[in-house]
Amino acid sequence: MPGEKASAAGEALLLRMQRLLARAATVRGSDRKQLLALLDDVETTRGGLLRECAAIEGEMRQATVRASAIGAYLRNSQVQRGKRHN
Repeated sequence: MPGEKASAAGEALLLRMQRLLARAATVRGSDRKQLLALLDDVETTRGGLLRECAAIEGEMRQATVRASAIGAYLRNSQVQRGKRHN
């Protein structure tokens, strides 16, 4: 399922971000090269997390639309059988 793959990818990105934060705590402020590499890694990971968030948001929107359609179908089928649903 796409949701399971997205979840695994999101978990991996979160774990990577935690590792980067731990690495950031050990970097000296005078080590410019390491700081620049760390910033690049953090931005790359952040971008991946934002893409995962957007994908999850899309899946949630799709699930909401499906739930609304199922509810409308249920109400319509009950009306056709003579049952009222408030």
